[in-house]
Amino acid sequence: MEILFTPNALIALLTLTFLEIILGIDNIVFLSIVSGKLKAEDQPKARRIGLLLAMVFRIILLFGITWVLSLQESLTHIDWGFFKASPTGQSLIIFGGGLFLLYKSVTEIHHKLEGEEEGEKGKASNGLSAAILQIALLNIVFSFDSILTAVGLVSMKDPAQGGFGYEGALLIMILAIIISIIIMMIFAGPVSKFVNEHPTIQILGLSFLILIGVMLLAEGSHLAHFSFGNDGEVGTIPKGYLYFSIFFSLFVEFLNLKMKKSKKTVQLHNSEIVDDKLKDTDFTN
Repeated sequence: MEILFTPNALIALLTLTFLEIILGIDNIVFLSIVSGKLKAEDQPKARRIGLLLAMVFRIILLFGITWVLSLQESLTHIDWGFFKASPTGQSLIIFGGGLFLLYKSVTEIHHKLEGEEEGEKGKASNGLSAAILQIALLNIVFSFDSILTAVGLVSMKDPAQGGFGYEGALLIMILAIIISIIIMMIFAGPVSKFVNEHPTIQILGLSFLILIGVMLLAEGSHLAHFSFGNDGEVGTIPKGYLYFSIFFSLFVEFLNLKMKKSKKTVQLHNSEIVDDKLKDTDFTN
């Protein structure tokens, strides 16, 4: 416990908590989209259960960190000449999660644009249990990404070698996960309400999930050492680029919403000059 009160441990805890919140943004977006289709009284319950599941999965994986790391070992080797791969357990989970996220996002966009309601096709798809199942499946994928990031950030070496030790590192990671989930629980309600009240934000959020799905597919392919012909292995998509595009798109959309609320017409500085020239121009010739 004493190691938690050292400056290095506090810095690691704050940094890891911040990263867990950033990595949880896609989780909150997915929660908002899925829970938004439920009854109003079931939506908070679905969000709470979803985030609690995320916390439980992460903590369980932390205690089984040896098993998680073993999933990085190759299961088999494929060599078909034009295609080579060495899939691992981790790559299969992440690749499957990317496919699921792409399917779910594209399906939701189709329903919203075509005006189809899943409730008309079957009430089971809109039930609380179905929503929780979808959230749980995706949480498994997000949990692997979160735990591997935590393990890479917090050193488990002996304190004499500059690390925090196994127990100290485990405690720091668990605290970071619990704090980040509590913060996300506080903001999940307002975020979900904002997303559900603005259709453009919903489509934007689903587009983000498509991007994240593509990123997971690329990451899964990279971890499985996919290579086609002589082009080399499939690379990953830097997460910094992805999150920058998400925040930039949200910033532009917030400006757009603010302009709509102001109900003021935006005119360029030279617009009056252009209008005067148009009035003086004879178009009859």
